[in-house]
Amino acid sequence: MRLSVMTLGCPGWDLETLLRNAGAYGYDGIDFRGLLTELDITKLPAFTTDVAATKRRIREAGLEVSGISSSITVCDASKRLANVEEARRTIPVALALEAKNVRIFGGGDLKTMSREDAAKLGRACIEEILALPGAEKLSWNFETHDLWINSVDCQLLLSTIANPAFGALWDMGHTARVGGETPEQTYAAIGPRVRYVHCKDAAKDKTDPQAMQGGVDDGWRYVLPGTGQLPLESALRLLMKNGYGGWVLFEHEKRWHPTLAEPEVAFPAFVRWVKPILASGN
Repeated sequence: MRLSVMTLGCPGWDLETLLRNAGAYGYDGIDFRGLLTELDITKLPAFTTDVAATKRRIREAGLEVSGISSSITVCDASKRLANVEEARRTIPVALALEAKNVRIFGGGDLKTMSREDAAKLGRACIEEILALPGAEKLSWNFETHDLWINSVDCQLLLSTIANPAFGALWDMGHTARVGGETPEQTYAAIGPRVRYVHCKDAAKDKTDPQAMQGGVDDGWRYVLPGTGQLPLESALRLLMKNGYGGWVLFEHEKRWHPTLAEPEVAFPAFVRWVKPILASGN
């Protein structure tokens, strides 16, 4: 497995700072979820007209682009046109950067439709995206997120699209903390389709006034990797046992939660925690 870090965790860093620090901390790659004030890198000259120079700078730093984290939300009918347009912008950027993975969300409105109908919307949107020129050269990874955290729910969509360009993104924190699943339960449902992994830790603390994640006070707070209560190590060992050789990404949500540890602290902490686990095998 190789280690990547998402730009969500360092909203104040420019590209030079990002490349210098990511390499120094021991990461192999970067996942772009925005840069500085812009959340969509496909709108930045550094990733459009100047993308060749940007790719060269990344390579010279000894790094790769592990993926692009989009805002595409496939089960939301109101976003269909925007989804396809963002996908159309993302494809040439991802191909130019040799970034295989694109993160996509599920979303939708279960107050007005069944989950099955929402999954049908998602399938239609994904199929439209996969028909775009160049789309099948990438892996469009459906994250265990929002209304689709439980792995059996994700199966409703994954099972209807056999195209290898569509896979799952396992956010280990979400399935355990919100979904209440064990790693074994999640893997049994979506394991063979997992193309990408997000890793972040959390601890239960109902007394902490900062325990507000995603706008819902559920008593959890994000903490440095390995210091929380989530079964991240068990999940990683399960993946290794089953031959997963892809990226493990540290998702530090500093952009959304400014009180979290600074990237200068959190980013190297993840590497120090995870490398011994990966080195020990399964």
